Amino acid sequence: MARTGREEYRLDNLSEPISHYTDAVRFGDLLFISGCAPVDGDLNLVGGDDVAAQARKTLENIGDILEAAGASFADVLRVTVYLLDVNDRHAINPVRQEFFGDAKPASTLIGINELAIPGMKIEIEAIAGIPS
Repeated sequence: MARTGREEYRLDNLSEPISHYTDAVRFGDLLFISGCAPVDGDLNLVGGDDVAAQARKTLENIGDILEAAGASFADVLRVTVYLLDVNDRHAINPVRQEFFGDAKPASTLIGINELAIPGMKIEIEAIAGIPS
């Protein structure tokens, strides 16, 4: 049973979730965005072996979710970035700046051993505040 004030977002242009989750959940003025991957709507990896290209596609997917919820990258409060190689942060930081501009969300970077889709080098989850 859904709680009052809870709204799930599932975008048609994003790939089907590979498990039991939705693209994002809004509760009150907060939007919780699931970990986004560098994939197209058919679950094909985008960016090949280029972590910056993968980061760009991942952030484009996050941007689609933000837009569907009436928000933008300026409204993102926190991101968690998962990288197979933490040294790739130097390659993805300029891409992050392209999307966030002057907005600087709270951020955590976590180096991990493996991601859900073969070839993925990055996954990003976010929390945004929905403007009134």
